[in-house]
Amino acid sequence: MTRLSELIGPECDLTGDVDAQTIDIRALELDSREIGPGHLFAAMPGTAFDGARFIPAAIDAGAAAILCARSADVQPTHVPIIRADDPRRAIALMASRFYPRQPETIVAVTGTSGKSSVADFVRQIFSTLGHRAASVGTIGIVRPDGSVYGGLTTPDPITLHRTLQELADEGVTHLAFEASSHGLDQRRLDGVRIKAAAFTNLGRDHLDYHPTVQAYLDAKLRLFDVLLPEAGTGVVFLGDDGAQPGGPEQPPADKVVEVLKTRGIRTLTVGTNSACDLPYETMGPSPIPQRLTFTTPDLATVEVALPLLGSYQAENATVAAALAIAVGAPPTEALVTLNTLTGVSGRLELIGTANGAPVLVDYAHKPDALETVLKNLRQSTSGRLISVFGCGGDRDKGKRPMMGEISTRLADITIVTDDNPRSEDPAAVRRDILDAAPGAKEIGDRAEAIRDAVAMAAPGDVVVIAGKGHETGQIVGDEVRPFSDQDVARAAIAEFDRND
Repeated sequence: MTRLSELIGPECDLTGDVDAQTIDIRALELDSREIGPGHLFAAMPGTAFDGARFIPAAIDAGAAAILCARSADVQPTHVPIIRADDPRRAIALMASRFYPRQPETIVAVTGTSGKSSVADFVRQIFSTLGHRAASVGTIGIVRPDGSVYGGLTTPDPITLHRTLQELADEGVTHLAFEASSHGLDQRRLDGVRIKAAAFTNLGRDHLDYHPTVQAYLDAKLRLFDVLLPEAGTGVVFLGDDGAQPGGPEQPPADKVVEVLKTRGIRTLTVGTNSACDLPYETMGPSPIPQRLTFTTPDLATVEVALPLLGSYQAENATVAAALAIAVGAPPTEALVTLNTLTGVSGRLELIGTANGAPVLVDYAHKPDALETVLKNLRQSTSGRLISVFGCGGDRDKGKRPMMGEISTRLADITIVTDDNPRSEDPAAVRRDILDAAPGAKEIGDRAEAIRDAVAMAAPGDVVVIAGKGHETGQIVGDEVRPFSDQDVARAAIAEFDRND
């Protein structure tokens, strides 16, 4: 329980003749249906409906205070009304005051691809260095004991700050979390005390939410130009990520560096370019382990045998090590921990082998991610590269032909199947892909498509099942049906082995 006066910051104005020091707030709520006596209701404006319409119901349920937009039409009431120009930011900051305890060291990572891997790798690095560490992201909240629950890239701000306090109370001192463009744009991370933030890359994604690629980048830049304090450190991967089609003319990584330097924030660049602050080079074509040589900021040379497949996993591991270094880990000690990293569920995850061919599951569900995965696997494939993927319904239609073209260009065999069709006709979604995928095979049933790919695998081949990664359900209409690419692939491999 917290006094209302302790929750209201300079971003808010309390209207009416009330004494905020005499009002106790027992809970913060975004859903009017959860309101009880002593709760504060945050009536958020939205595209579908305005939360202000639920204010009367919240008051009837016993709300002790209301937060709303400055322009909201609210009838006179005895309940204190708090107005803000940016109510989403206001409720996030209120949540940080209501739940004031956070892990001492918090780092965040944003980008189109690699967020889940980087966040989990940082958690592993922190743990290996002797800290009680956790991570928050798409795969859930991973606690120091390895237990996982949840699974939302960036929870709503009240849930997030309550989670931060719970983790701190459990003795977690180091935390890594994914900062999604939605979460940043909707102010869900405001109030989190970040010490370092990283940028991985920028590709085409979430254009069903962001109107342009530039708007998508601008959302991610909030992590660096608003949320990261001047005493923090920015980590930027400098890859071959030139200007994006239809997006910013300046390479996104360069824009992040520019923002950091303009604010006078310490910047740590990483990549294969020798001009980076933490450069590395690969030592020969060894798929697993990858042999990498780093030059640390203090000019020490560190050799690492990274037990993960794909050059982009080397990129993710390097960004993770740089985040640990950014918050005080000795560079050599942080890099040595890369020798023991384990992969993240659904991120180029090796499920098994079919007739000697590796079968992998990856979360790649956007053009640049699929291209990165296939290019990486091509380097390790002596036979045929077999790609199985689909696209989600009710989402960015523009990426469908792009992904069809990418798969047929980079893979020897492409099987187009269903992903999460949602309310769209699955056949129509597949047609959008197939229009740009000459020679691709169409198998709508995802389980059948996976079995077909596994059955045709031969020595030297590589099978990659892309799009759903760690997910355990398939959304058809408004129904979520149990489905796991990993489970289906394992069953197919077992079936193939029995019939061999």
